[in-house]
Amino acid sequence: MKVLVVDGAGGSIGQQIISRLRENLPEKIEIVALGTNAIAASNMMKAGANLGASGENAFRVTVPDVDIIVGPISIMIPNSFLGELTPVMAEYLSLSKAKKILLPLGKHLELVGTSDLPLPHLMDETIRLVKAAVSEKKSNRIAEVRENV
Repeated sequence: MKVLVVDGAGGSIGQQIISRLRENLPEKIEIVALGTNAIAASNMMKAGANLGASGENAFRVTVPDVDIIVGPISIMIPNSFLGELTPVMAEYLSLSKAKKILLPLGKHLELVGTSDLPLPHLMDETIRLVKAAVSEKKSNRIAEVRENV
């Protein structure tokens, strides 16, 4: 199972997510970091990602191969991160069939139905949702194996 964490700028949100995922998920779960720039990717690697890269081609090659995508909601918005997230990167992410777990963070963005929680609480909820998605994927794979036997 692969969890993709996406972030831009300095990658600090991505770093926090990866660090928390490493504490809460089994080691066999592969965590991949994609940054909108090399600094973000490098900082997420330092937090414990198994693999990391940046650039449009890295998004094109990596996104179709992951099960879960995690990051701020701005990763779905073309030209976010002061233009670092290109429309093509946003398209790869938004069209992916992977489950998306997005933090409601972004400039000039308000989401109806979300509460204005501090970042540590958002991180807690993110980790809870990723763990649930990992468990769901495992259950689905076990059921598929049993059906094929």
